[in-house]
Amino acid sequence: MTTMIESGKLGERLNAICDAQPFVTRFMVRALGSGETIGRGADEETPSASTRKTSIMMAALKAAHEGRLDLDERITYEKRFAEEVASGMFRYLTPGIVISLRDAITGMMVLSDNVCTKMVFERLTLEEVDSYCKSIGMTGTNHRFLIPPLALSPDHSLKAVTTTTARDQVYLLQTILDAQDSREAADRLGCSQALSAYALQTLKNQILRYAIPSRLPFGVLVAHKGGTGKRGRMNAGIVYRDGSPFYIIAAYTDDVPQEMPDGTPGYTVALETIGRLSRACWDEFQS
Repeated sequence: MTTMIESGKLGERLNAICDAQPFVTRFMVRALGSGETIGRGADEETPSASTRKTSIMMAALKAAHEGRLDLDERITYEKRFAEEVASGMFRYLTPGIVISLRDAITGMMVLSDNVCTKMVFERLTLEEVDSYCKSIGMTGTNHRFLIPPLALSPDHSLKAVTTTTARDQVYLLQTILDAQDSREAADRLGCSQALSAYALQTLKNQILRYAIPSRLPFGVLVAHKGGTGKRGRMNAGIVYRDGSPFYIIAAYTDDVPQEMPDGTPGYTVALETIGRLSRACWDEFQS
């Protein structure tokens, strides 16, 4: 049973956007000026898709901070990294290219390149990343696989993939943001403030502009990470206004049909729904 969002003008608008579609939409949004938080199913377990990579990045940065990983380590792209990979551009490149671990993290985040994700994850363990999330307070996040199998069916169970909650993702982004000025927040992440600044900049470098940024004014900065799942689309990020953090939003669509009644692909409407939620927050938080 999805928990409905609270009442109020913005709540009603967000609720109407979600209710207009036949699929499930879970989200949490926080206005960074007032601290107002609105959620719908924000504590419900949902497939994470590639939004999980923000926590993978932070686990890797913690390991680097502790001296267990070297961000300057040179990694050679081998053909095996492209097996069972359906995202990014590295899979189309010629094996033998050498990049740094830092660059692999960048590729994992800004293009969601799963060759790069494999490079990063080979230097961590699944248990390490999952435990990291639990240790910093992301108790609703469960890392179960390195890369989900390509043959996964659209009606797969939650236990077949890594799952998270909208609340966990807002919490993680808020903590990364806080760590820019707070040593305590950086310590909670297990990173230095310099590494926390690198993490935020990497999120800002995101190239893909669907979902959260799609309906915002051209040029608006969004530090975010999206995801493509078999059951839906997702996106979590920090939206800036006039150079300052304005609001944080994490939105997850689920049970999205392959095709809508009018023939539109379901994923198109899922991404558009997230964009509409973001635009509503942009409009209402300024009023």
